[in-house]
Order: sequence, then C-alpha cells, then structure tokens
Amino acid sequence: MVGSLTKSCRLPIFFVSLSSLVFAADDYLPKISEKSPDAERAINAFKIPVGMRVELFAAEPMIANPVTFCFDDKGRVFVAETFRQQKGVEDNRGHMNWLIDDLSAQSVADRLAFFKKFMKDDVRKWATEHDRIRRLEDTDGDGIADKSTVYADGFNAIEEGTGAGLLAIDNDLFFTCIPKLWKLTDSTGTGVADKRVALYDGFGVRVAFRGHDMHGLVLGPDGRIYFSIGDRGYNVELKNGGRLFHPDQGAVFRCEIDGSNLEEFCTGLRNPQELAFDEFGNLFTGDNNSDSGDKARWVYLTEGSDTGWRMYYQYLDDRGPWNREKLWHTSHPGQAAYVVPPVAYFADGPSGLAYYPGTGLDEKYKGHFFLADFRGQASNSGVRTFSLVPKGPHSIL
Repeated sequence: MVGSLTKSCRLPIFFVSLSSLVFAADDYLPKISEKSPDAERAINAFKIPVGMRVELFAAEPMIANPVTFCFDDKGRVFVAETFRQQKGVEDNRGHMNWLIDDLSAQSVADRLAFFKKFMKDDVRKWATEHDRIRRLEDTDGDGIADKSTVYADGFNAIEEGTGAGLLAIDNDLFFTCIPKLWKLTDSTGTGVADKRVALYDGFGVRVAFRGHDMHGLVLGPDGRIYFSIGDRGYNVELKNGGRLFHPDQGAVFRCEIDGSNLEEFCTGLRNPQELAFDEFGNLFTGDNNSDSGDKARWVYLTEGSDTGWRMYYQYLDDRGPWNREKLWHTSHPGQAAYVVPPVAYFADGPSGLAYYPGTGLDEKYKGHFFLADFRGQASNSGVRTFSLVPKGPHSIL
C-alpha cells in the first residue's frame, strides 16, 4: 500500500485503484495480494488534521511492498518494490553465527564470500526474488492511478537489495539498490527502462541490520545528487582511481547528475533513511537510535562532519563510546571534539522526509518538515510536522 497526505489540492503522500497492468519483458511474476478493502480501512483509522484529506491513489495489486516513491516532471509516480526481505536481504539478528565474519568484511565481495561459506549451495535461492520499480500513471486525471507498469526488475543478485531510493531527473531515473547506484532510462517511451548503467558499485559491505540501506536520493540546490547509506558501510572505487572506504558507518554522498565526482559529504551516521534540504540549502535527516537508551536524532548534515556512530558499537552491551562518551547527545560540555551533535531528539523511527516551502497547503505549514515516524505498529505511527528556528550558529526544533 502507498498512501498520500493531501489538502484539497491533492498533494500526495498516497495509496490504488485498478485498471490496466503492463509488465516488463522479464517473466518474474511474484505473488501479489488481490484488491482488498485494507487501504480504505486504514484511511478510516487515520487522525487527519483540519483542512487535510486522504485519498486512495494506489494499492495492491498495482503495487506491492513499496519502500519509497518519487514523481517525474510529468506527474508519474515511480515506486520501489521489494520482494527480497529475508530472502536474500538478511539481518544479523537472525544469523548471529555470521557476526565475526560480518565485522571482518571490508568489501561487498567479502560479504558474498561469507554468504557462500555459511549457506553453501543454498545461497543460490537468494537470487530467486527481485527488487524492482513500478511506474504508476493517472491517465484520465481523476487523481487515481489507472495504469501500472513494471519499469525495471532483475535486481536479484545474491548481494543486492534493498532498493530504497528513487529520483527522477528529466528522462532518467536514479535508483539506489545495494551495492550500486543506478541510472535507468526509458529511451523508447514504452514505460520500461531499456538502458541501465551502474554509476558506482561497492555499497553495503556488511549485513548489519535490515533496512540500513541506500536511501535518500535528492537533488541539491547546487545541482548535484545527494544520497545516503546506513551503517552497512561502503568500499567504492572512484572513476579517478581513488576510493571511498568506511565499511563500519553510514554516510551521505553527492555526485554530479552525470555520475562524476562522487564524494563523501558527511559520515558517522547509523541509519539515515531520507534527506531533505530546507529553502536555505541546509541539509537534514532523522537518524535512528540503537535501542540502548539512546534516542532518535534530528541531524543537521554539514560538509565533512562526523556524527559519531560506528556499526560495531551495536554489538557491545552498552554500545561503547556511543553511550559512554555521550556521542549521541545534543551539544553539551565535554562533548567529543570530532562530533557534530544532533539538533534535537525527535521521533522514534524516522523514515520518510520532505520539506514544504509553502505552495498549496495551509499557510501554517510553510517552512515545515514532514517526517514519517514508524513506531512499530500503525496505531502510534504517523507523520510529524515541525519547523526550525535559529539559535546562534545552530538550529532548534
């Protein structure tokens, strides 16, 4: 199910009606639920602010297992779907006998090697299910998707997934799917990508926790593409012969639209799901906590900054320096000099994120961020909205 938060102007967060289904040439046909009243029931349970309304845009069987979505300049919606959860995209908590090998891994090749070491021939079954991309269209302008096309699939290598970031620029679609940053193009106008180029490879060195993936594709005010990865780490060879190497932490990257000049923007993150620029060009994210008494954090991402997290802290009972040295705390006396502290503690499961500069919703939302906060179950999850005010060189909620 995909869902959209709207005012009367139909500004999407979203959910589907059913009409034509068009499939890519690939014969991969995963099992997808039939149309059901689940989406309408979910909407009826929402607490909706005055002046807003929620409308169903798309759901099964037009889409399934959506991870993220984006719009192109024609108003079409691209949705990343995953079918590989616990079928190739794994989690250390279910395979603790892998832990030493995982902590030792320095490259995606190392991760693939220990998969084969532990799984033997059974590892081949992890190439059965795919991650893929759907394209949804509202062809009659009634605000409901009526055409669904499999834009690209075949993301099913043993080391791949989860596909969790999308960004449409002109006729190209950028897609983050561990271990690669992809550029996909429909050059023939069929609704199916016929060209795909892996711009970079080497993201996702470790298994770590499921969901700590490549996310957050966004176009920056400088005209460059920004994206993030969680603490599955990276070992990426650059086109100029250099290398970006931090196998033990999450980071934010940027590159030119043609894929050149990839660089680290900031490091030391745990699981930054999405990125958002405000109208002044400042970059922010919500970073998740480690379930050790620490809190999820609203983080101001500055060039060259380190926010202190290392993947191996997760496996220390007290999370090591993360708690002992208060690395996750907001600005405080005695703070480690190398760490840029978070702005505030906010949300419990920060995921989807957008900034609203003021073009359609009620005036009170101008200059606000909207953050999807997943708290384990629907009843206490939701979309939070807030703004920032300057406080000296910093910002506060």
